[in-house]
Amino acid sequence: MKHRLLTFAITALMSLQSFANDPLPIVPMPREIIPSSGSFSLNRPLVISTDEYPGDSINRVMQPFVDMYEQASRIKVMRSDRNPNVKLQRDDSFGPEAYCLDITPSRITIKASRPAGFFYALQTLSQILRINPTDIPAMTINDSPEFGWRGFMLDEGRHFFGKDEVKRVIDIMALYKMNRFHWHLTEDQGWRVEIKKYPKLTSVGAWRGSNRLGWGDAWPTDSTTYGGYYTQDDIREIVSYAKDRFIEIVPEIDIPGHSQAAVASYPELLACDPENDHEVWLSQGISADVINVANPAAVTFAKDVIDELIPLFPFGYIHLGGDECPTNKWENNAACQKALAKIGSENYRDLQIDFIHKLKEHIDSKPADQRRKLIFWNEVLHGNTAPLGDDITIMAWVGADRAALEASKRGMTTILSPQIPYYINRKQSKLPTEPMSQGSGTETVEAVYKYVPLANVPDNLKDKYMGVQANFWTEYVSTPEVLEYLMLPRLAAVAEAGWTPTGSREYDNFVNRIRRHAALYHQNGWNYAKHIME
Repeated sequence: MKHRLLTFAITALMSLQSFANDPLPIVPMPREIIPSSGSFSLNRPLVISTDEYPGDSINRVMQPFVDMYEQASRIKVMRSDRNPNVKLQRDDSFGPEAYCLDITPSRITIKASRPAGFFYALQTLSQILRINPTDIPAMTINDSPEFGWRGFMLDEGRHFFGKDEVKRVIDIMALYKMNRFHWHLTEDQGWRVEIKKYPKLTSVGAWRGSNRLGWGDAWPTDSTTYGGYYTQDDIREIVSYAKDRFIEIVPEIDIPGHSQAAVASYPELLACDPENDHEVWLSQGISADVINVANPAAVTFAKDVIDELIPLFPFGYIHLGGDECPTNKWENNAACQKALAKIGSENYRDLQIDFIHKLKEHIDSKPADQRRKLIFWNEVLHGNTAPLGDDITIMAWVGADRAALEASKRGMTTILSPQIPYYINRKQSKLPTEPMSQGSGTETVEAVYKYVPLANVPDNLKDKYMGVQANFWTEYVSTPEVLEYLMLPRLAAVAEAGWTPTGSREYDNFVNRIRRHAALYHQNGWNYAKHIME
C-alpha cells in the first residue's frame, strides 16, 4: 500500500481516556480484541526484527510501514535482532491469512504463518495508529477472516477509468482486507484488454461514438469518440501492484452474451448475421447481438483469448460471464439450430453450455500451472450443467440466495454477490443530491451492512460458499469521483461481512468505527458519501 495510506501523523481521533469507552476504529472488526493495561509509546526509536521467509517477503511487507514511520516521525527505524521492540514472528500454526497482534508497553509482536497475515496485521496496526500518533493502547488482537473470498468487481466495459484509478480502487480494497479484484473487462459497449492475436478488439472494439449511453430508443447524440483499453504491459503492472497488496485479480471476459463490441470487431468470426452491420453498442440494457456459438471459428477465438489471458493473470480463476444472453439470433440461425439438434436438446440455453464446455475442456487440457477454474454468473444454472461437472463456481446475483443454494446442491462452489444490496453502484439514498445511477436509493449503508451471507443455509452446504463480493456496474458512472462516492463507505460494509463473524457484527458499532475513517478518506483524496459519516 502507498506510504500515504499508512501515515498516522494526523490529529488524534480520540483520547486515551475515551478509548476504553469507544470501539476501536478498526474495519473490518477483528475476531477477538483483548484489552490490557498501559500503552506502547511511539516517542522512541523502533527496533524491528523479522523472521526469515522465502523471498524475504516478510521484510518486503514490513518495508512500507518502516518508510511511513520514518517519514511521519522523523525517527530512524533500526533493524536488529538484539532487543527489538517490534517483532514479526513466523508461526506456522496460523492459517494463511490469520495473525495475532500483541501490543504491550514494551513491545509490539506480530505472529502469522504467511506474508498475507503480516500484511493484514499491519493494516490493523495502521488503523490503530490513527487513534493517537504517540501512544497505542495495550491489547491482543487474534484475527482471521470468516471467508476466503472477499471481493469487489469493477465494470470497465461501459466506462473506462485507467490505471491510476484502478490502483486507487486496489488501495481501498487492501485497507479493508479484501483479496479478490474481479475485473469486468469486456461488454457490448467496449473491449478493454489487448489481445495480440485479435488487434481489432482494441482498435475497433475499445471505442464507441459517445461517452454517454442511451436507453431504448433514446440514443446519445454527443457523437464524441470515447473509449480506451489496457495494454498487456498495463495489465502486468496492475497485477503486480495488486499482488503486493495480497489481492488476486480475476479477469472477466463476458461471453457469449454481452459481446457486441467483440462481434463488431470480428463479425466474420463471431456474428450470427455477418452480412449485416455491427457496431460497438451505444445503449444500456441487453444486446441481442451475441456470439454465434455454433461457428467453430468463434470457439477458436474464445480459446485464443483465454490463452493470452492465462499468463497475464497468474491466479486460480477466470470469469467467463454467461449472463443475460438472448437466444433470438441462435433460434433464427441454421447452424445454431443444427448444433442444438446434435446435442439432443430443445433448450437453446444448452448451446451456451456446450460452448462453455468446449472452453473448459481446452483449459483442463493445459499443464497444471496454466489451468484455471471457471466462474459464471448464475444464469448458467438455467441450462443443463451436467457436462460442466461440479468443479465450477457460480457467482450468485439475481435471486442470489436461492441461486447460491441451487449451485451448492449441484456440488458447485458459490460466491454471494446479491444485486440487492451488494450492487453498490446503485443510489444509496433518496436525496435529490445523489448522482445519477440505478436504483431508488434503498441500497443504503445500513441495508448493505445488514445482509447476512449464510442465512438459512444448511450446515452441510456451508463449505460450498466461498465468500462475498460487491459489484459495481458503470452504465451511469463515468468519473472516478462518482465511482468512489458510491463505493465508500459501502465497500467497507461488505468487507466486514467477508471478514468478521456474523455474530460479532453490529450496525451501530460499525457506524461509530467507520465515521472515524472520514479523516483517512480526506487524507488520501478519496471521495465518499457523507450520509452516515457525520
